[in-house]
Formats: sequence, C-alpha cells, structure tokens
Amino acid sequence: MFAKPMVRFENVGMRYGPGPEVLRDVTFALDAGSFTFLTGPSGAGKTTLLKLMMLAEPPSRGLVTMFGNDLATTRRKDFPAIRRRIGVVFQDFRLLDHLSAFDNVALPLRLAGKRAEDYAGDVTELLTWVGLGDRMQAQPPTLSGGEQQRVAIARAVVARPDLLLADEPTGNVDSDIAERLIRLFAELNRLGTTVLIATHDRKLIEATRAREMRLVDGRLVELRSGRA
Repeated sequence: MFAKPMVRFENVGMRYGPGPEVLRDVTFALDAGSFTFLTGPSGAGKTTLLKLMMLAEPPSRGLVTMFGNDLATTRRKDFPAIRRRIGVVFQDFRLLDHLSAFDNVALPLRLAGKRAEDYAGDVTELLTWVGLGDRMQAQPPTLSGGEQQRVAIARAVVARPDLLLADEPTGNVDSDIAERLIRLFAELNRLGTTVLIATHDRKLIEATRAREMRLVDGRLVELRSGRA
C-alpha cells in the first residue's frame, strides 16, 4: 500500500489546441484501495480525465501524480513501467481482431513474460465468469458489442492491476451481466486494486457503496464519500 495517494490531481487544466479548457482547476486524490465512480453529463470531461490518468495525454497545466511520480518530471522512458500498473477499459474496446477472445485477454500476461501453462486456467475462469465460456476461441469481429466489451474488461483485469480505469464498462450489456461485472470489479478492489469507473448509470452508483466524483463543464463540483 502507498503512504501517499495513488493518484493526485492539483489544479489541473486541460485544453486541446487553442480551444477552451475541457478540464478546469480539477483537484482530487485517490487513495490506494479506493473504489470511486466518476459521473457527470456527456461532454463534462470524464473521458479526458481518464486519458490523463492513463498517461495518454499530458495536462495543459497543474500537477498530476501517479504512484508517487510527478508526471511533469518523470522521464518518458519510465512511462511504460507506470502504464503496466494500470488496467484500462476503453469505450472503443481496442481488441485485436486477428486474435481470439482468449488470446486478447491473455495478451497482458504474455507481454509480461508469463507462460501459457501458467495463465491458461486464470484466463479461462475469467472469460467464463463474464459469460463467454463458450466464445473463448471467437475473434472480435464475430462477437456482439456487449461480448467485445466483456472481453475488454477481462483483459483489463486479468493481471490484477494496481489501478483500474473503466469508461462506461456496463454501457453495452444487460442488467444481469452489469451486476456480474460490478461484482468482478468489487472483488478486484477487495484484493487491493484501486478502481475508478466513469458511468451514467445511477442505479449502478446507488447500489454500490462507493465514493462519487462529479464533473460538470470540466469542473469537479461534487465529491461524495461512499456509504458505510
């Protein structure tokens, strides 16, 4: 566990080119082992905030600290090591079409140098848990949008990242699968992963004992503690 917050934003602003800021003076911290929902209307800046946390974009101003590293002074050659500690569920899934569902999920473990015989059971169990036990050898183009989303989620969590970032992870699945996925995130969180989920699903938020951060027009307007 970290003595300092795992993630800290201090007076962060973000703009693309000469346009207006899409994030303005955003300040918050995520403690290690926390579970947080990021909410707000479309265009509020949720996806941009996630991009900053996954090191896809640098902020225009302000301080972003990840795992104790000030990103403004961290060497670019050290970024890959930081990214490997982060699991990400993208809205566009970013699956590799030429790989099976099984191989897409196993990819982070293969890249980490693990042997197939060591991870095959874990990948199979995880795909079965998300309801794809009979689709493990299917390639993404043959899967529905909801099935692709579940593969992407399984890939993001299979290596038990220190930090999980998910952008609308239940947006393309039915309520039963959504509940199962949230239980998966909660179990991962119980094992020590810090979880941040961007969502519009109020039922999901109200049913989960988690903190909520709300963005409106690029500003953090509410920071609500989770229920005991």
